[in-house]
Amino acid sequence: MNKPYRWLAQYYDALFLPHRSPIDAARQRVLGRILPRVHKACDLACGTGTTALMLAQRGIRVYAIDLSSQMCRLAREKVSRVSPPVRVLQADMRSFRLPEPVDLVLCEYDAVNHVPKKADLKRVAAAVQRALRPGGYFFFDVNNAPGFKSYWTGTVWVERPGLIVMMRNGHRSQLDRAWSDIDLFVRERKHWQRYQERVEEVCWSSGEIRRIFRDAGFDRLRAWDAAPFCKNRVVSVGCRTIYLARKSEG
Repeated sequence: MNKPYRWLAQYYDALFLPHRSPIDAARQRVLGRILPRVHKACDLACGTGTTALMLAQRGIRVYAIDLSSQMCRLAREKVSRVSPPVRVLQADMRSFRLPEPVDLVLCEYDAVNHVPKKADLKRVAAAVQRALRPGGYFFFDVNNAPGFKSYWTGTVWVERPGLIVMMRNGHRSQLDRAWSDIDLFVRERKHWQRYQERVEEVCWSSGEIRRIFRDAGFDRLRAWDAAPFCKNRVVSVGCRTIYLARKSEG
């Protein structure tokens, strides 16, 4: 198995952009009063840069961070003509550093769940706290244990022109861990080429998340269930949570 998003990155938009609407709706509602006051932001685990592009188009100075070199390359291509320019940096969400404090950090589409260990959330919270100005906000969403039980199971088969994706999913509740073994079959001229990689996630309880961010220096943490933002009810109640944390001004 290759590192995650080595091959999946170049097909990410074709596979997952149609499923952005719930988080887009949550962002619009939760950050509606905050975004007009944001001058500098960081799109953490930016993927192909779709959210970074949206922020930059609002006139916000944006730093886009991702661990995957392939994702960074695609993000640079997507934001190459936007003004103000987006600065794309390859870095780990557990240890990233920005050249200057920002007003807002976003980490969307369950990217926080991708850290290798449950203990890593403390490192993410510390890195985000360091990146924010006092009173700045961290907007993120996570998959919860019920979501692992509901969705990270069985096999998913997706077909696109010249592309077949098979995702074999599993989870272990006692370890708060889920995974997807992904086979990509790509049509290359007259032949099909097979690529493989694994995506893994870990999860935390609401109590764990609140304790970790409180200890990291965040004085406020609000939460919304993601289900009401899903018009087609793909996400059931309790499976995913939207969070907004504020860094203490003290």
